[in-house]
Amino acid sequence: MTPLARLIAARIRLSGPLRLDEYMQLCLLHPEHGYYATRDPFGAAGDFTTAPEISQMFGEMIGLALAQSWLDQGAPSPFVLAEIGPGRGTLMADILRTIRAVPGMREAAQVTLIEASPHLRKIQREKLGEITHLDQAGDLPRMPLFLVANEFFDALPIRQFQRQPEGWAERIVALDPEGRLVLGLAAPAPGPDAPLGEIRETCPAAAPIVREIAGRIAAHGGAAILIDYGNWDGQGDSFQALRAHRPENPLENPGEADLTAHVDFASLALAGQAAGAQVSRMATQGEWLTRLGIAARAERLAQAGDSGAKAALHRLTAQAEMGQLFKVLAFWPPKAPLPPGFDALEPYADHA
Repeated sequence: MTPLARLIAARIRLSGPLRLDEYMQLCLLHPEHGYYATRDPFGAAGDFTTAPEISQMFGEMIGLALAQSWLDQGAPSPFVLAEIGPGRGTLMADILRTIRAVPGMREAAQVTLIEASPHLRKIQREKLGEITHLDQAGDLPRMPLFLVANEFFDALPIRQFQRQPEGWAERIVALDPEGRLVLGLAAPAPGPDAPLGEIRETCPAAAPIVREIAGRIAAHGGAAILIDYGNWDGQGDSFQALRAHRPENPLENPGEADLTAHVDFASLALAGQAAGAQVSRMATQGEWLTRLGIAARAERLAQAGDSGAKAALHRLTAQAEMGQLFKVLAFWPPKAPLPPGFDALEPYADHA
């Protein structure tokens, strides 16, 4: 049993079972034993590999898309260039290198990272130099905002509800007779009809964060690009853990495995539109990067001697790799041109 597992078990004995979002919050952000508070989880030596760690091309495409939006909106200066959940700072470093080719853009950018982990903040400062760190999206300045979030929303704590004969019962973390962490069910409550056993997930923190970001963009200009794995209005149990690049039971090693869930992009789109921003149609990562010209960039890198460029292109864009699993969504101001590679979503409607 991990040190955090012992603390969680003691808390359950004292005050009763935990909701799933409470459990995830402790596992990821406990100040002493939380996953993100104690380690660098990225890359081959960590527990998972994100797209920026695979190839510089990913950040270059995002940097070019943000640069085109910045130019299309009159090159506002100054502006906030932000990333939420920036990991080791690799993506932002690639974006900054790319936008240096756009006259005046790097000089106008106020680089801002929204990061909860003190451990990761230190790594980001070492990589990027002079930057501003904020605790939450609500702390962002009210000025033009160009923002990226890659694999951020999947790590936000979720709640799960399962349909029972008497109604919907929330899934909770409890203890079995041997003192091990197990999933259980709270008392059911009335709700919409659904097949018995169906599980639905909600992410209470996601919509408020999107409203903060989209509201600033609607009022002051800018663009946001959100990239994550998930679906449009997805349902079912997607709660999962990853450790040393392998899936495991999310209750097995609290504090030592990454906990995530699939992102419901429909709810993000609805929150963005409610805040006054225009919202794109959801695209797959593969089709979006292809529209931006990543294949041509991979070819140039390969010709320049980058032997891994073609393999990285395949991993980022192929349907059997990250290309289909990961989805992309954008927000931008009313009446502004939409960011490159996206199609506009009509005022909120069903979307496949």
